[in-house]
Amino acid sequence: MKYYLIAGEASGDLHASNLMRALLQQDPQADFRFFGGDLMKSVGGTLVKHYRELAYMGFIPVLMHLPTILSNMRLCKQDICQWSPDVVILIDYPGFNLDIAKYIHAKTSIPVYYYISPKIWAWKEYRIKNIKRDIDQLYSILPFEIDFFNSHDYPIHYVGNPSVDSVTHFISNHPANREEFNRQHELDERPIIALLAGSRKQEIKDNLPIMLEALSNFPQHQIILAGAPGIPPEYYAQYIGEHPVKILFGETYRILQHAQAALVTSGTATLETALFRVPQVVCYYTPIGKVISFLRRHILKVRFISLVNLIANREVVRELVAHTMTADNICHELKPLLNNHSEERQNMLEEYERMIRILGPAGASEKAAKEIVNSLKAPVTA
Repeated sequence: MKYYLIAGEASGDLHASNLMRALLQQDPQADFRFFGGDLMKSVGGTLVKHYRELAYMGFIPVLMHLPTILSNMRLCKQDICQWSPDVVILIDYPGFNLDIAKYIHAKTSIPVYYYISPKIWAWKEYRIKNIKRDIDQLYSILPFEIDFFNSHDYPIHYVGNPSVDSVTHFISNHPANREEFNRQHELDERPIIALLAGSRKQEIKDNLPIMLEALSNFPQHQIILAGAPGIPPEYYAQYIGEHPVKILFGETYRILQHAQAALVTSGTATLETALFRVPQVVCYYTPIGKVISFLRRHILKVRFISLVNLIANREVVRELVAHTMTADNICHELKPLLNNHSEERQNMLEEYERMIRILGPAGASEKAAKEIVNSLKAPVTA
């Protein structure tokens, strides 16, 4: 069968590439055409447009590149119609993908499936109307989404979480060896605090200086910063200054594997940190903190920002967000987590285990692929 996939950013490229490999296991004759990235290209098929030409974040960048964005949308719509795939599979990236879904639903009979559903439970809940109208099948990687979509009379499929797959695979293939890790990166025997300060420059600019200020109070630990892909070392250097911080690129999982605790910005990194059983404090500063705090109370539909707390449906990890993220607050929350026998640390680790049971076992890509292929092969009923 012919599969047309659309991923608009690096994380989507990763998840789509894993899905494509799983689809090949279910359908060895699978033919892929896609908007995506290098990881998808490595699996095979035809790359129509790289996500680097799609990914614009924020109001001003989107406005400045609007002609390019609209041109890419037109190209995508025309290319899908000309190629006439058996299915269009959308991966996250809702601003672009929901517009594509609307067009394909209105102009063709090609089924549209969504893998990694739009996070409309956090905001823009009105988009449920578009999803019910334009999306034939929706595959979720977050278990709490089931109740949300079911409350809107829209059935979805929970297939597990890809982060469970990634971390499980890493741990199985990379046994922990602190001595080797120390030798490779010229570290000493002190316990490690991992620093995951975001994947975008603005996040790093806002969060890293406060994190480093707080960590200056823990000289008995080594601070290791996980460098984000695409961020040059010199960008970090302007914020690190004289702080005793080791920065490692492409080693996030190994850093977490050996960390005693971590400071993490919101996002998938909070979930990955929990899967490595590393106690953490979630830190997300913004210069307009009080405004963001107001929006959280009155506009956002969720109680938490970290995936760990959202999945557990309770506060497992402390979230220092907006104006509550200060160096003093970080120190206060981090200190008990560095005591291996503290009640706070033990409670967090126990809650991690409960959350991991909620997520379920590894195999999200394989389960999604199997359900997609079975759905496409199922006879159409009137």
